[in-house]
Amino acid sequence: MKKTNKPISTFDREMQNPKFRKIFDEEYKEFALSELLLALMAEDSEISVRKLAKAAGISPSVIQRIRSGRQQEIKIGNFISIIEEFGYKLVLEKGTKRIQLNS
Repeated sequence: MKKTNKPISTFDREMQNPKFRKIFDEEYKEFALSELLLALMAEDSEISVRKLAKAAGISPSVIQRIRSGRQQEIKIGNFISIIEEFGYKLVLEKGTKRIQLNS
C-alpha cells in the first residue's frame, strides 16, 4: 500500500491541538443550540421572543441570549419547555432503546 502525503485542512490541523479542540467543542455546543432555536422560530413565524419566553416560563433575555449564541448554559427543563412550545419532544435513542423525556 502506497503512503500518500495528502495535505490536511487548516481546520483538521487545528483540531489536533487539544487546547483548540476543547474551545471549539464548547463553542460549538452554544452555536448548535442557537441554530436550533433560530430554525424552530423560523418554522413558526408567528412566535416572538417575548411570546416564546412567556409560554416556556423563561426570561426573554435568556431566549435572546440563546438565539445569539451568548447563553453558555441552559437547564434541560428550560430546553424541554422551549422545544415543547414548538410541538417537539426530546427523545434519547441508543440502538433500539428509546426514552422520551417529558417536562
